[in-house]
Amino acid sequence: MLVGYSSSEEDSEADGEVAAAATRGQSLPRKWREEGDDDDDGGGLPARKKLKTEEEAPKTRLPLPGSLLTMFPDEVDPHTEDSSLHGGRIRSFKHERGNWSTYVYFPYDPEEEFEELLEELLSAASNRGVLLTQQEEFHLSLSQTVVLRHHWIQPFTQSLRAGLAGCRRCVSSAGRLRVYCNAEKTRTFLGMEVSTGHAQLLDLVRVVDKTMTEFRLETFYKEPSFHVSLAWCVGDQTVQIKEFIQELQTLIDDREDGPFVLRLDGAELRCRTGNKTFRFPLEP
Repeated sequence: MLVGYSSSEEDSEADGEVAAAATRGQSLPRKWREEGDDDDDGGGLPARKKLKTEEEAPKTRLPLPGSLLTMFPDEVDPHTEDSSLHGGRIRSFKHERGNWSTYVYFPYDPEEEFEELLEELLSAASNRGVLLTQQEEFHLSLSQTVVLRHHWIQPFTQSLRAGLAGCRRCVSSAGRLRVYCNAEKTRTFLGMEVSTGHAQLLDLVRVVDKTMTEFRLETFYKEPSFHVSLAWCVGDQTVQIKEFIQELQTLIDDREDGPFVLRLDGAELRCRTGNKTFRFPLEP
């Protein structure tokens, strides 16, 4: 309804019936024929209604452009809240349009030996009654997952880039398994904890935390356990996995060529916000 326009529902409905009937070339509804029986013109149309119909040509409503239809969308997309669409995962915060899930991390590109080892770990866990789902991608987080408004993205990433200018690359390694559970107790993770490069990672976290504080977002954990998540399962299954985690660790330590070590060359820090990825190369 246009702002400043008002009309009774009865008149609007009546006008619509008359105009629609005239446009289609159909006879008018009975109530209009009866009201027009005393009219001298014999057209069966009330004088006021007929005059309005004759003076105003029927208007065809044009479809709105797609850009306008999506300009004011619903606040919540119901499909994004359906855990069955995400393997049973439950969001840590409610999804709203305009809110972008954001985190800072180092990517890890798995090598062939890592992928073979991961298959063995998942198979061994399955034999012990815990079904783990492999991560879609592997990374080492340097921030918590926070909610960023769309109009904050550019200044947020600019602040990160400025803070990381001059920071050096970070080389780290991991080889010890550890179990993690999120704060909401909705997901449990099997991860590989970092054993070298911890000090350099803390230096980078301080830079990231400075930007988080600038935008009043939650900073990283005070005593972080840097790790690469390998797989996950729904709910809190920490106790169950810890019962056989040493069995899984043996699969890592007793390789033919010696214990497997995950090596992460932190040459490029990244920020994922929604479906966008920003890259921040570090100094060699």
